[in-house]
Amino acid sequence: MSTFSDDAQSADKHAVARKSTLVSIVLNVVLATFQIVVGVVAHSQALIADGIHSISDLISDFVVLVANRHSGASPDADHNYGHSRYETVASLFLGAILIAVGIGMLWRAGDRLVNLENIPAVHFSALIVALTVLVSKEALFRYMLREARRVRSAMLVANAWHARSDAASSLVVAIGIVGSLAGVRLLDPIAAAIVGFMVARMGWTFGYDALQDLSDRALDTADTAEIRALLEATPGVRDVHDLRTRKMGDAALVDAHILVDPMISVSEGHYIAETARARVLRDPRVLDALIHVDPENDTARRPALALPPRAEITARLEAALAQRGLHPAAINLHYLSTGLEIDVTLDAGAGDTDAALAGRLDVDALKRQFGARRIGFTRGLPAQA
Repeated sequence: MSTFSDDAQSADKHAVARKSTLVSIVLNVVLATFQIVVGVVAHSQALIADGIHSISDLISDFVVLVANRHSGASPDADHNYGHSRYETVASLFLGAILIAVGIGMLWRAGDRLVNLENIPAVHFSALIVALTVLVSKEALFRYMLREARRVRSAMLVANAWHARSDAASSLVVAIGIVGSLAGVRLLDPIAAAIVGFMVARMGWTFGYDALQDLSDRALDTADTAEIRALLEATPGVRDVHDLRTRKMGDAALVDAHILVDPMISVSEGHYIAETARARVLRDPRVLDALIHVDPENDTARRPALALPPRAEITARLEAALAQRGLHPAAINLHYLSTGLEIDVTLDAGAGDTDAALAGRLDVDALKRQFGARRIGFTRGLPAQA
């Protein structure tokens, strides 16, 4: 069984995840503190809501750290395909957190809008903090997205876009504070409500995508077509069918049936399958691949499961040939949907001429006896001196 991923690439991925997440934690601790403290002092409900949003970022960062630690573990007896889905579970949990936080913000903003007379004037310091947060979150987004794409981590991409949603919400907060400073106090709780909606919507997106992946969602059509092309380009592969993929963390598991010449040996068919598998595994999107070899398209024709097994056929055939004074050196059976085909290599010691040998064999009688579509005979090569 092959290794599931390159060790160096995996180590780099988890190191990047840890570093970028720690950067996010430090930044969010500082920003959340300033947002909530200044929001309370400056009477800005929108800034307080954004501060709570930053606290939710801290929770999500810790979730990412825990998931990153567990998802990097090697496959074991209980998790034969590795632990990559820890990332997906983390994304699902992160989505649930964001939905809950967003709903809480909407509820609080709605309460303030119902009681407009209780909305105090917002101080200018709230705007300074909101703009500082906006610039900081946008810078964090660009840094995290660059690193996430470099190591191909869906979990880090999700966390990066979470940071972008923070920047967008901070922009809304800044606009609301500007409006409130201009005398339209209604804009501050409206900005808080918009932030709540954005947070809840982002949580729904993350949660839905994670749930789809946990339900064995396939790769998209374009990615699947590229994998099919890799298989079809393998020498010896006549066709590909029953190609299936399912997400496993950031990568995917692939199963496929390949069609090969039904008359080749088992070892050659295995060689073709391993060659096809190696091609697919070079794709960074693929975690592991299972390639099944078919002598014919079993989606169009039913396999010949009603035919007798090899032991029964060879025993009967050897007995029938022994009655004719012949001994097979090798017997190859071809189980096809059109019927059984048999290739027999006779012992090189048979000294008959071809005509005499054909008379002794009576191939048509043997075909009827075994219900075979075809029986072919060849002479074995004499032993070398």
